Amino acid sequence: MPAYLISDATIHDQTLMDDYAKKARPTVVAHGGKVHAAGGAIDHREGPWKPKRLVVIEFPTMAAAKAWYDSPEYQAILPMRLKASSGSLLFVDGVS
Repeated sequence: MPAYLISDATIHDQTLMDDYAKKARPTVVAHGGKVHAAGGAIDHREGPWKPKRLVVIEFPTMAAAKAWYDSPEYQAILPMRLKASSGSLLFVDGVS
Protein backbone atom coordinates (compact mmCIF):
# COMPACT_ATOMS: atom_id res chain seq x y z
CA MET A 1 0.00 0.00 0.00
CA PRO A 2 1.43 3.44 -0.84
CA ALA A 3 2.26 6.03 1.79
CA TYR A 4 2.35 9.78 1.43
CA LEU A 5 4.51 12.49 2.90
CA ILE A 6 2.51 15.67 3.44
CA SER A 7 4.34 18.82 4.46
CA ASP A 8 3.08 22.33 5.11
CA ALA A 9 5.83 24.92 5.46
CA THR A 10 6.46 28.60 5.77
CA ILE A 11 9.73 29.42 4.04
CA HIS A 12 12.08 31.91 5.71
CA ASP A 13 15.08 31.52 3.39
CA GLN A 14 14.13 30.78 -0.23
CA THR A 15 17.72 30.44 -1.44
CA LEU A 16 18.52 27.81 1.18
CA MET A 17 15.21 26.04 0.50
CA ASP A 18 15.99 25.91 -3.23
CA ASP A 19 19.39 24.35 -2.47
CA TYR A 20 17.75 21.85 -0.10
CA ALA A 21 15.15 20.88 -2.72
CA LYS A 22 17.83 20.18 -5.34
CA LYS A 23 19.64 17.91 -2.89
CA ALA A 24 16.50 16.26 -1.47
CA ARG A 25 14.90 15.16 -4.75
CA PRO A 26 17.55 12.51 -5.60
CA THR A 27 17.18 11.02 -2.10
CA VAL A 28 13.40 10.79 -2.59
CA VAL A 29 13.79 9.08 -5.97
CA ALA A 30 16.37 6.65 -4.55
CA HIS A 31 13.70 5.43 -2.10
CA GLY A 32 11.01 5.01 -4.73
CA GLY A 33 9.36 8.36 -4.02
CA LYS A 34 7.42 10.43 -6.53
CA VAL A 35 6.71 14.12 -5.97
CA HIS A 36 3.07 14.95 -6.72
CA ALA A 37 2.97 18.53 -5.42
CA ALA A 38 5.68 20.95 -4.35
CA GLY A 39 4.63 24.47 -3.60
CA GLY A 40 2.02 25.07 -6.28
CA ALA A 41 -1.10 27.20 -5.97
CA ILE A 42 -3.51 26.31 -3.16
CA ASP A 43 -7.26 26.82 -3.56
CA HIS A 44 -8.55 26.84 0.03
CA ARG A 45 -12.22 25.85 0.19
CA GLU A 46 -13.08 24.74 3.74
CA GLY A 47 -11.87 24.70 7.31
CA PRO A 48 -9.43 26.67 9.39
CA TRP A 49 -6.24 25.05 8.05
CA LYS A 50 -4.66 27.45 5.56
CA PRO A 51 -1.37 25.94 4.46
CA LYS A 52 1.37 28.18 3.11
CA ARG A 53 3.28 25.69 0.94
CA LEU A 54 2.28 22.07 0.49
CA VAL A 55 4.44 19.17 -0.58
CA VAL A 56 2.97 15.75 -1.33
CA ILE A 57 5.28 12.83 -2.06
CA GLU A 58 4.16 9.26 -2.71
CA PHE A 59 6.31 6.35 -1.54
CA PRO A 60 5.62 2.70 -2.41
CA THR A 61 5.14 1.79 1.27
CA MET A 62 5.24 3.35 4.73
CA ALA A 63 8.49 1.47 5.32
CA ALA A 64 10.02 3.13 2.25
CA ALA A 65 8.89 6.56 3.42
CA LYS A 66 10.40 6.06 6.86
CA ALA A 67 13.59 4.59 5.37
CA TRP A 68 13.95 7.70 3.22
CA TYR A 69 13.46 10.08 6.16
CA ASP A 70 15.85 8.12 8.39
CA SER A 71 18.48 7.57 5.67
CA PRO A 72 21.94 9.06 6.24
CA GLU A 73 21.66 10.89 2.91
CA TYR A 74 18.47 12.69 3.93
CA GLN A 75 19.50 13.27 7.53
CA ALA A 76 22.62 15.05 6.21
CA ILE A 77 20.50 17.68 4.42
CA LEU A 78 17.53 17.85 6.82
CA PRO A 79 19.11 20.70 8.82
CA MET A 80 18.91 22.84 5.68
CA ARG A 81 15.11 22.46 5.55
CA LEU A 82 14.76 23.06 9.26
CA LYS A 83 16.79 26.27 8.99
CA ALA A 84 15.06 27.49 5.81
CA SER A 85 11.47 26.85 6.92
CA SER A 86 9.08 26.00 9.71
CA GLY A 87 6.02 23.84 9.56
CA SER A 88 4.75 20.29 9.80
CA LEU A 89 5.60 17.02 8.09
CA LEU A 90 3.73 13.74 8.39
CA PHE A 91 3.36 10.37 6.74
CA VAL A 92 -0.02 8.82 6.04
CA ASP A 93 -1.00 5.43 4.64
CA GLY A 94 -2.62 5.55 1.24
CA VAL A 95 -5.35 3.27 -0.04
CA SER A 96 -4.93 0.56 -2.61
